[in-house]
Amino acid sequence: MQNLRLLLYPFSIVYDGITSLRNYAFNKGIIEQHEFDIPIIAVGNLSTGGTGKTPMIEYFIKKNKDLKLGVLSRGYGRRTSGYIEINLNDTVEKVGDEPLQIKLKFKNLIVSAVCEKRVDGINNLLKNHDLDLILLDDAYQHRHVKASHYVLLTSYGNLYKDDYLLPAGNLRESRSGAKRAQTVVVTKCPSSISVEDTLKIKQKLQLLPSQQLCFSYIAYDDFVYGANDSKNLSDFKGLEVSVVTGIANPIPFIEYLKKFITVDHLKYTDHHNFTNEEVELIRSKKIVITTEKDYVRLRNYDLSNVMYLPIQTKFIGKEPSL
Repeated sequence: MQNLRLLLYPFSIVYDGITSLRNYAFNKGIIEQHEFDIPIIAVGNLSTGGTGKTPMIEYFIKKNKDLKLGVLSRGYGRRTSGYIEINLNDTVEKVGDEPLQIKLKFKNLIVSAVCEKRVDGINNLLKNHDLDLILLDDAYQHRHVKASHYVLLTSYGNLYKDDYLLPAGNLRESRSGAKRAQTVVVTKCPSSISVEDTLKIKQKLQLLPSQQLCFSYIAYDDFVYGANDSKNLSDFKGLEVSVVTGIANPIPFIEYLKKFITVDHLKYTDHHNFTNEEVELIRSKKIVITTEKDYVRLRNYDLSNVMYLPIQTKFIGKEPSL
């Protein structure tokens, strides 16, 4: 792995030059940033892959449930383009899996939309709705919008300080990009993380005095849910169960389920579009547990044997103060 990084490092230098020049242009006003009169929270990361952005967006929705909320995503993997407001009958192909997951969970509590051009998306949301707050999903590098507050996520097991720029590593931009954040959240921590461990991470990240550092973990529901019913996860104790994942890092999900069941893991890539053959394989299994995101992609196939296990973000100690 180290040899491969050394081989790719020259390309990372070129990539660093391009992204740094882009950030310089935004910082100096050479490329325009659009500000809005409404508060906007942008949630994102420096790295590719899963750092828990969707559960964090859901956390902010719950925290601000008394406000009129708009949620704007790019709609990664959708087969459409432009601005689309999401309704409960939409498909993954039309709006993307994570935006649809959020809409299905919160329904009319939020106005939800997808648009690859976030400025256009915000303008359309404000034109069509009277909102108090807009949440931008995966928008840390989308600098055409100047958000009110930036929340930067970094995984406990892969801090951005330990990573490298693409293609040698997974960073979308230099580590110095973290300075734009008002809040940095170390996600996917052990729920029992020690004070000593948090202090070591704080020392490693070396945040600015003005930046707040928070620690969060993934909490799992006690129940799994299907189209028609729900069951306590403990009901499956000791059974062999097929587990379907199409997420960036399924290891924590699998390790948690192993506390209850013997796992037959059907592993697919992140945002995977299931083929008919794969759906039939899943249908042939007696019991299937999957992630909420994967269930959104499978829900229209009439799979009565498939249930999903919801997750949520919880904080250790202080929560973000926005």
